[in-house]
Amino acid sequence: MPNLGATELLIVLVIVILIFGVGKLPQLGRGLGQSIREFRSSLAGDEAKEEEEEEAEEEKQEESAE
Repeated sequence: MPNLGATELLIVLVIVILIFGVGKLPQLGRGLGQSIREFRSSLAGDEAKEEEEEEAEEEKQEESAE
């Protein structure tokens, strides 16, 4: 794959702005970043740790509700 220069990146940015609009760009970036973090954590095996933490939080919420 050839390297992308400044001109190519500018063209891609203009196309993205035309498709999504300026207002949606922060949401698009946030969603992309979150997806990348989740992908990396699943590769690292952190998913099991996250599930345990979620279960512990659910138990705390149930105890506080009673």
